[in-house]
Amino acid sequence: MRENGPKREVTGTVVKVLVHRRDDRGMSLEPFASRCVHTGEIHELVTTTHADPAPGAPIDHVGFLGFAEIGRAGVIDRGDEVWIGTKLMGTVLGFDACHFPNHYNILIHNTRTITGEDADLRPEQEVCFRGRW
Repeated sequence: MRENGPKREVTGTVVKVLVHRRDDRGMSLEPFASRCVHTGEIHELVTTTHADPAPGAPIDHVGFLGFAEIGRAGVIDRGDEVWIGTKLMGTVLGFDACHFPNHYNILIHNTRTITGEDADLRPEQEVCFRGRW
């Protein structure tokens, strides 16, 4: 059964850059493959080498990119590409809600844990969540 069709890109702006990584973070994947995000919300962008999207999977190896404000509302899906400026950060693995309702941790799969410093991020850079349909 097919569920997903084309969608618009969700865009936003980096509002704070983070520069640390951890190997013992203890995040947990939510059982949702997608989340709706609204204009003005701020969410945290976190890279991980973890690849298994199973609900409840522990996520320990992480790099913190920073926080982004949503400028164009929409739906973020597992598998969406995450771009900051012209740099591909990886693909959405899922969501951790340990800080919700303040914000979601949007977990981004990559082959390494990248921090905002590693990626040379700066406030006001554009963030884009792009579906691969």
